[in-house]
Amino acid sequence: MTAPDGTAVDHEPPAPRQADDPGSLADRQAALVEALTAGRPMPAGFDGFRFEAARVALLRKRAGEVSRQWPLLAASFGDRWKHEFATWAATRPTQGSLRDGWDLARDLLARAALPPMAATELAEREAALHYDGASPPRPRRGPSLRVAAGAVAVQIAGRVRVLRRP
Repeated sequence: MTAPDGTAVDHEPPAPRQADDPGSLADRQAALVEALTAGRPMPAGFDGFRFEAARVALLRKRAGEVSRQWPLLAASFGDRWKHEFATWAATRPTQGSLRDGWDLARDLLARAALPPMAATELAEREAALHYDGASPPRPRRGPSLRVAAGAVAVQIAGRVRVLRRP
């Protein structure tokens, strides 16, 4: 092969990867993100203390974002909110703050641990939006009635009313 100035260039193909090669930069970054956000093991070559500090900071940030979408859920736990959320979210990758809060509320409901204020909030969301746990929530088209831990909410013509609070 020759360069533009006419000199010969010896260009060798890249060497194949060795079996112990940790992968591309993108692979290593993906492993780090999964470890920080989804409870996967910490990749080799990182300081454990700093890794854990970053993981805890990300869980607190997620808790704050969820509390903005689900204020009654967060308020019902008071000072325990960040701990409750972090315990639940530590092994779950984020689905976005709306969906994370919804999934947590449903999990608490299934365990009969959903506080009454949060039950009202969940019933209102369930009445207004359809969420199957896998795809993003979407508005309900017709009237709906939802019950969550004693809270009853009805949606008619796009308006949600709470009929009974727990």
